[in-house]
Amino acid sequence: MNILLILLCLACICFGFFYIRLHMELRSLTAQLQEIRNGSHMELTVNSRQKPLLTLCCCLNQVLAWKDANHTQYEKNEKLLKQNIANLAHDIRTPLTGASGYVQLARECNDSAKAAHYLSAAEKRLTELKDMLEEMFLYTKLTSEEFSLSLEKIQVLPLLSDCLLSLYTKFEDLGAEPNVTFESENFSVRADEEALRRIFLNLIQNALLHGTGGISILQKDNYLTFENSVPPDSAPDPTQLFDKFYKADFARRKGSSGLGLFIVKELTHKMNGEVNAILENGQLKIILHFPSAIKENEMT
Repeated sequence: MNILLILLCLACICFGFFYIRLHMELRSLTAQLQEIRNGSHMELTVNSRQKPLLTLCCCLNQVLAWKDANHTQYEKNEKLLKQNIANLAHDIRTPLTGASGYVQLARECNDSAKAAHYLSAAEKRLTELKDMLEEMFLYTKLTSEEFSLSLEKIQVLPLLSDCLLSLYTKFEDLGAEPNVTFESENFSVRADEEALRRIFLNLIQNALLHGTGGISILQKDNYLTFENSVPPDSAPDPTQLFDKFYKADFARRKGSSGLGLFIVKELTHKMNGEVNAILENGQLKIILHFPSAIKENEMT
C-alpha cells in the first residue's frame, strides 16, 4: 500500500513538473507571437522535446511563413497595380493631349490646308485612344469568369488578308508591305472568328508600332509565324512579352496600352492554342500553334 502511495506521489510530481514545463513553453510561444505581431520576423522556438509541442511549433512557423509570403506578394502586387494605373493614365493622357493640341492649332490656323492637316493628326491621336480603350475593355472581359468563346471552322488566309487590308494606310504611311506565305491556302482552324481577328490585328499592329519595317507571316503545318525586325535599343524580352502592361519602350512614347500581346496570349489559350516568342539576330518571331488545325482532307 505504501509503495502504491509513493508511486502515486511520484506520478503527481512528474505530472506537475510536466504541467509547469508545458505552461512555461506555452507562455514563451505566446510572448514570441506577440513579438511577431509587433513586427518581428523571428522564427518560433521551443526547448521541449515533446513531439506534440514540436509539431505545434513547426505548424505555426509554416503558417507564419505563408502569411509573410502572401503579405510580400500583396505588397508587390499593390505596388505594381499603382504603377500600372499611373502608366495607363499617362498612356491615355498622351494621345488625348496631342489631339487637343492639334484641334487648338486648327482653330487658330487661317490656312485651310494646314487646318485640315492638324485635324487629321488629331483624328489619328483619337484613333489611338479608341484602340487603347477597346483593349482595356477586352482585358476586363477576359478576366471575367463569364467570358467564353464559340469555336467553329475558320479559314485563316481570307481572315488574315482582311486584317491586313484594314491596316493598309498604316503600311502605306511606313512605306512597308506585308510578306505572306502559306503552305496551304485552305489552312483552317477551330476558333472564334472575332477572337482570331483580334489576335491577328494585335500582332500586325505590334509589328508596325514597335518594329522597324513591315511584317512577314508564314504558315507551315499547324503553325503561324509573325516575324518583324526590332530596333536594338528597344528589343523586347521574349520571357515578358506576353505579360500585361509590359512595354519594351520604357519611355512609353508609342501609343499602346501594353495589353495587346497579353490579349493575344489569353485569346489563344482560350481557343486551346499556344503562343511563344523568339528573338534572334534582331528578328522577333511570334509563333501561334493551333493543335486543332483542320487538314485539307478533313474539310467539308
